[in-house]
Amino acid sequence: MTFDELLKEGITRLEAAGVPEAAHDAYALMEAAGGPDRTHFPLVRGEEVSDGVVFMFDAYVGVRSNRIPLQHILGEAWFHGLPFTVDEDVLIPRPDTETLVEAVLREAKTFPAPPSLLDLCTGSGAVAVALAVEGGFSSVTASDISHEAVNIARENAAKNGVEEKILFAEGDLFRAKTKSEKSLSRRSYDIICANPPYVPTAEIEELEPEVRDHDPLLALDGGADGLDFYRRLAKDAPAHLNEGGKILLEIGCGQGADVIRIFTEAGWREGRVEQDLSGRDRVFSALKP
Repeated sequence: MTFDELLKEGITRLEAAGVPEAAHDAYALMEAAGGPDRTHFPLVRGEEVSDGVVFMFDAYVGVRSNRIPLQHILGEAWFHGLPFTVDEDVLIPRPDTETLVEAVLREAKTFPAPPSLLDLCTGSGAVAVALAVEGGFSSVTASDISHEAVNIARENAAKNGVEEKILFAEGDLFRAKTKSEKSLSRRSYDIICANPPYVPTAEIEELEPEVRDHDPLLALDGGADGLDFYRRLAKDAPAHLNEGGKILLEIGCGQGADVIRIFTEAGWREGRVEQDLSGRDRVFSALKP
């Protein structure tokens, strides 16, 4: 069997299983199985494949056909040009969230001195690590309610060389505590950012199997209307922002108007929504009341 024949067979199987972007995933699984990457594939497409590559590719395609996320099979996801370890304890970082990273980087430049940053609901640590790598902050703190997620975020910080630049905390939003048992409730920051759970509870069952069955529910469920965490943050975050401080939050498609209303009613100023590259509501920002 040639590489070309094996790849086509894999794509057909993935398409039959309803896997989105079947060709993309087949190429990735080919490389993971010990075959060529997509760039070099045309150079060897007519060559015979070793039994070992056939065996591994067949196994990977079988797993992916069961709608196990590609990133879980590979054990890694890329975000903002950086590699991140992921598993079922953390949300797989998605390209849309890079809109939040870029927005925070722009806001950081508006401060007269490098600002302090708190990343809530950090999950895999994608946002906090990407921002720490970019630099420009006096300090970066990342927290999550999940013990497993905080451990993975620490691993990803080390993986990307910024372990010493991030202080990690575990617990529910501002009640999180660091390893030294210092609570975030006594601290304040110049910028607070987060990619909180924002999927309405009833809509979770309608998500793709890769998300519904393999992303942690804690990172998805935003309550009946998906806005529970925004209400909490609108109420509680002011006490943890310095004067002139700002909040930046990822939001779901179509949630912009509701989030602006929630924060405006809580006294926040200059609330606005930024769209992602697809033209969808993605990042809400506002100035401390």
